[in-house]
Amino acid sequence: MTRAGVTAERLTQAAADLADEVGFENVTVSALARGFGVKDASLYSHIKNAQDLRVRVAVLALAELADRGAAALAGRAGKDALAGFANAYRDYAKEHPGRYAATRIELDPETAATSAAGRHAEMTRAILRGYELAEPDQTDAVRLLHSTFHGYVSLEAAGGFHHHPRDADVSWSRALDALDAVLRNWPPA
Repeated sequence: MTRAGVTAERLTQAAADLADEVGFENVTVSALARGFGVKDASLYSHIKNAQDLRVRVAVLALAELADRGAAALAGRAGKDALAGFANAYRDYAKEHPGRYAATRIELDPETAATSAAGRHAEMTRAILRGYELAEPDQTDAVRLLHSTFHGYVSLEAAGGFHHHPRDADVSWSRALDALDAVLRNWPPA
């Protein structure tokens, strides 16, 4: 690739692609520069530093994941919405492991507020409207869903389910059944 083709957007996309190939933690400015056929210093006119690049990948991944989640929720309610959103989340993590890892970094409040990060909580709350949970139970349920989804996909990605006799897809389906049951029968305070 030629130097003239380097833009912040192309760098972000290339970094996201590289993250999926080699892992988010292994994405470096040097690796990107090699991919573009330029020296490291050339990239700093498009990005501030390596952390800026990491944040850009996180913002891109959060937007992609939010778009998938929104498409999965369209026209659905209750358990159907829960399963659609959860499956979109899990599928994204499987298809884009490096980008998914990027979604886990902490963003500064300004970046978080202007990125798709807030859409994830809003979509989870949209799912919960079908279960008629009021605050503060709704916040507790948002945290339950996010931690369950993240925990499952993280363990699965790390190979944590390879030595179990039950298929991971079956366990995932049963976990969603259990979450639905918990949400429908939320315990009183």
